[in-house]
Amino acid sequence: MRRGDWMQTYTGKQFWPTDPRAEDVEIRDIAHALSLMCRYNGHCLRFYSVAEHSVHIAEAAPPELKLAALLHDASEAYLADIIRPVKPFLENYSAIENRLMLMISKRFGFQWPMPDRLKQLDNAILADERDQIMATPPANWNLPEAPLGITLPCWSPAEAEIEFLHAFWKYTA
Repeated sequence: MRRGDWMQTYTGKQFWPTDPRAEDVEIRDIAHALSLMCRYNGHCLRFYSVAEHSVHIAEAAPPELKLAALLHDASEAYLADIIRPVKPFLENYSAIENRLMLMISKRFGFQWPMPDRLKQLDNAILADERDQIMATPPANWNLPEAPLGITLPCWSPAEAEIEFLHAFWKYTA
């Protein structure tokens, strides 16, 4: 008996976000969902997907962390992209997200929790995103890292899904 209720995924599977199993995780579901999710809860000047964000982090990561970098936000395909200021206030969210990421890491064979180097890259891209896709900030973002120095192409959802899957196949070959 599974705990909680299930959702239907893009590929037509049943998935229990609060009781995930590694064998239920499907890369096509992750790529598709993340390609349709806009970063910053949609508060950007142009559409910029979580899938594109993930591809850029993976490209900047060292070879041994590329797959983990690509999939560092994979849980959002099943839970949604909750903005950083809200996450700490959602009771049990961190536990649900961590359990799901453990199953995703088990399914695809990468390290979880996220290594410090990936946290640095995830923080560094915030400056690139702030400067390229956000309105002029009303206050200092107080970012802990220098920008990655990349240009964000702001792919369409279809492009982001394709690029995400290409990166996945490249890093798992």
